[in-house]
Amino acid sequence: MSLRETAKKFEEKLKKIKVVIFDLDGILTDAHVWWASEEVGFNRTFNIYDGYGMKVLMKAGLMVGVITGGNSVSVLKRTDQLGLDFCYAGNEDKRQAFLDVMKRYNVKAEEILYMGDELFDIPLLKKAGFSATVPNTCEEVLEIVDYVTKRESGKGCAREVIDLVRYAQNITPENEDF
Repeated sequence: MSLRETAKKFEEKLKKIKVVIFDLDGILTDAHVWWASEEVGFNRTFNIYDGYGMKVLMKAGLMVGVITGGNSVSVLKRTDQLGLDFCYAGNEDKRQAFLDVMKRYNVKAEEILYMGDELFDIPLLKKAGFSATVPNTCEEVLEIVDYVTKRESGKGCAREVIDLVRYAQNITPENEDF
């Protein structure tokens, strides 16, 4: 089944989405970290396709951000560089951040898409209007989400989910002719 066909399958839920939230480690990265230095802390590798997809959603008027248990210079620099609407970092208990996003943007849980991959993401995955994860996660997460990507952690999996939203909401990036 193509991604466009998959989007049609979830169209009712995806059309309601106004806020898209990603976990960082294991979703926007391949889950590998390495120590860079005292000044930088742990470093990560990000996927450029995911970043561009986030910009497309923001340009279309959706709020996009990150709720992550990790916290380092690389996390803050990447979210700042992308111009994300919000970044909650450094707390594995993500429930309060999720509630803050609901209040800040005046949205219901059914209007939020959450993509996560770890056991501490389960409360948010259950609460969100649409939930997604990667195939290389634990069984408990795989069993409760709406959608499991074909792409693995850090390999464009967020872009896959972003494209589901784009197709369901008819969002096409504007490319000017030259």
